[in-house]
Formats: sequence, structure tokens, C-alpha cells
Amino acid sequence: MIRQILIELKSHALFTAFGAVTGIAILLIIIFKNVFSQFSEVSSNIFYILHPIHIVLSAIVTTAIYNLHKRKFNFLWAILIGYVGSIGIATLSDSIIPYLGEFILDLPHKGIHIGFIEKPWLTNPAAFLGIAIAFLKPMTKFPHSGHVLISTWASLFHIIMAMGQTINLMTIFAIFVFLFLAVWLPCCLSDIIFPLLFVPEANGKVFKGE
Repeated sequence: MIRQILIELKSHALFTAFGAVTGIAILLIIIFKNVFSQFSEVSSNIFYILHPIHIVLSAIVTTAIYNLHKRKFNFLWAILIGYVGSIGIATLSDSIIPYLGEFILDLPHKGIHIGFIEKPWLTNPAAFLGIAIAFLKPMTKFPHSGHVLISTWASLFHIIMAMGQTINLMTIFAIFVFLFLAVWLPCCLSDIIFPLLFVPEANGKVFKGE
């Protein structure tokens, strides 16, 4: 399993870095268009659009990986794995790691913003929607790729919520690092490693779906 984790982390590093670059590009556009104050005000709304979408995509992949590889299917286990893998790891990716970045950078409006606590009526249906989709059409590759980008952007707007009106190049570089870390490890854990922990017979064969 350690070998599988290392393989997945290596294979996802480049695309995760690309996702982080898109996040920084969005941030730079906001800064250079001089509309940062407007996005600071609506960043919470944007976050709570992207975060549930992330949960849906994560639940699809996590549940599908388990369903596609488990020889003896267990309906309740599939729901539990899809729920925990999406809600738990999406919270780590979109909220906890960005908050650690905000704390280290000492951003003026830092806050942790746990989705399933602040807005359970939004996050829980998103998880169950993703699980239902995985039962109807178990996909892995497409939702996983979308998951990486959406998670990056959700983490970005979580950080924008915490920022003031001034920003420098060092802060931008640090945000890039935290965007990368917020997606790289958690996405591999939730979409691939976590469900495979319950499927020892998978033998490292990960993506069987579309």
C-alpha cells in the first residue's frame, strides 16, 4: 500500500501542479483587474458552490473505486466509504489545509469554514448525490480530474476569504504551495487509496471506470 501511495502521488504531481497554476492565474486576474475587494466579499458564496461540487465528484470516484474492485459487494459499506471519503477528505483539502496556510501566513480574516458543520444541508446531499451517481454509472477518470481542479479552486477561494487588500509575490508563491498541498495528498487519499484500503484484492489496479 505504501508503494501504491507513492506511485499515485508521483503520477498526480504534474496535474496537481497544473491545477495550482490555474488557481494562481485566477488570483492574478482578480488582482490585476482591480476587483479583489468584490471577490473578497463574494468568496464565501463561491467557496460554497465549489466545495459541494468537489464533494459530489469525490463521492463518485471513491464509491466507484470500491464498487468496481470489491468482489463481495456490500451496499452499506459502499455508502459509508463514499460518504467518509468525500466529506472527510474534501474538508481536509478545501478547509483545513488552506486554513493552515492562512494561519502560517497570518492572513487578517483567517477562518476554518468547515462545510459539513456550517452548511450540512448543502454538503450532505452533495455526498449522497455523488454516491448515487456512482451506483448508476461508476466513473473514475473524468470525475477524478474534475475533482482536482474544483478542489484547487475551492481552496483558493477559502484563502481569498482570509486575505486583506494587500498581497506580495512571496504570499502568492506561498499560496501556490498550499494550493498544491491541499489537493495533491488529499485527492489521492480520498479517490484512490482510501477505498482501496477496503479492497485488498485490488492488486494496485486502480482506474477501471471511464
